[in-house]
Amino acid sequence: MSGNGIIKPNSNSLPIGYRFKEFEIKEVIGEGGFGIVYRAYDHQLERIIAIKEYIPSTLVMRNEDLTLSLRGERFQRTFQAGLNSFIQEARLLARFSHPALLHVLRFWEENGTAYIGTRFYTGTTLKKFWGQHPEQINEAWIRNLLPPLLSAIDTIHQEGYLHRDISLDNIQIQDNLLPVLLDFGSARKEIGNLSDETEIMLKPGFAPIEQYTENSENEQGPWTDIYALGAVLHTLIVDTPPPVSVVRSIEDRYQSLTERRPKGYSLDLLDAIDRALALKPEDRPQTITEMADLLHISIASENEIVTTRTVAITPLPAVTPPKAKAEVKTPEVPSVKRFRPLMLGAGVAVVLMVGIIAWLNRDASSEPTSVVNNPVTTQAVEPLTVVDTPSEQPTSVVDSTPVPPATAPVVAPGPAPVAVVYFKLQSGAELNINGNKQSVEPDENGFVSLRLAPGQYQAEVLVGDDLHKKSFTIENAGTWLIN
Repeated sequence: MSGNGIIKPNSNSLPIGYRFKEFEIKEVIGEGGFGIVYRAYDHQLERIIAIKEYIPSTLVMRNEDLTLSLRGERFQRTFQAGLNSFIQEARLLARFSHPALLHVLRFWEENGTAYIGTRFYTGTTLKKFWGQHPEQINEAWIRNLLPPLLSAIDTIHQEGYLHRDISLDNIQIQDNLLPVLLDFGSARKEIGNLSDETEIMLKPGFAPIEQYTENSENEQGPWTDIYALGAVLHTLIVDTPPPVSVVRSIEDRYQSLTERRPKGYSLDLLDAIDRALALKPEDRPQTITEMADLLHISIASENEIVTTRTVAITPLPAVTPPKAKAEVKTPEVPSVKRFRPLMLGAGVAVVLMVGIIAWLNRDASSEPTSVVNNPVTTQAVEPLTVVDTPSEQPTSVVDSTPVPPATAPVVAPGPAPVAVVYFKLQSGAELNINGNKQSVEPDENGFVSLRLAPGQYQAEVLVGDDLHKKSFTIENAGTWLIN
């Protein structure tokens, strides 16, 4: 809409002063790869609201008239699937008026995309609060946080849905310390599926093992969100998330909190978190009620949350969706097949190759750390391409110390292995890396591992007459998995 005479800003955001009828954009308060959040003023009801715009920057760009257009026709299906999920998420959240759940006022389609208008929340995310006020977080603070948070998660589960993205980023701590469970990020997950980019939809350390596959053997349910909640509590208490679940599935080195005994925390709380972080879904609490029982706390009712936090709940207008509401069936009993993750766009084929998960965010020049000690002997493989080095002084890829000049030719050592890469192989499968057959045998869990230097690689797995290929690039130290 260019009729307001507003100049398009340099970023992808809408300009300050842009109007959606009664809503006027006042400020950009968050901008990421999948959406932008604005602070806006509602001239009709004279209040501040938040507006979230669906704008996956890798798929679309902002035009001069402020509409969106695809960066290429090949992105049409992916963009539309994400858009459908974004709208479906809005429809679901609009069903709830829970004080600890993101409250949707309305949603609409415009400018070639969609928008969600929500109540404007004060405060900051739990991740920022934890970073800024670590001294405030203790067992009493956590036990004060949990009743409304468990109530919000349980409300979603009772409607037959899963959140699947509970993390410190997705919990808002308001000024009155009431937590609010934020959006599901369903559009981001849908795009991740269609683009074969699993790593963009999962948070290492917070995602349980069943979220890395989509087959019937690893079905998801309330226990999936319970694992993520356990990871949040684990991070608050010991300052780090638990080990990545896919690495734990190879060799579980999770050290229980009841063994670590962090000072100031009761065994009841630590034991409940350990149980929530059980690797196998069946070993975790199966419902939020079971989790609350382990914690010896009650799930707060909506009335209790409002009363104890003295939150002023202003009556809001009913949401009028542009389309009929999607039918939602409430499950008779907690059954995983009745729980629907919010990925409700176009149908997606199961991805054969799980995305590469680099979970150690280290600088490439740091010394590699052996995270998992796999019984299978690891071996180094030459990368497909060599990392460029300055022309003035020849250097090793890993060791940046210049090679001293010499009269005789000096052979620089090859790049040191910096990443442990695991491959899930069937019995009798042949693994080739950059055209070279690897002499490896799967361990009892079906994994083989290689230590790889920085560079580009082409993996080929031959099973009978079936050949599967995967290209990947290694830049930093870490532990990677190709399934």
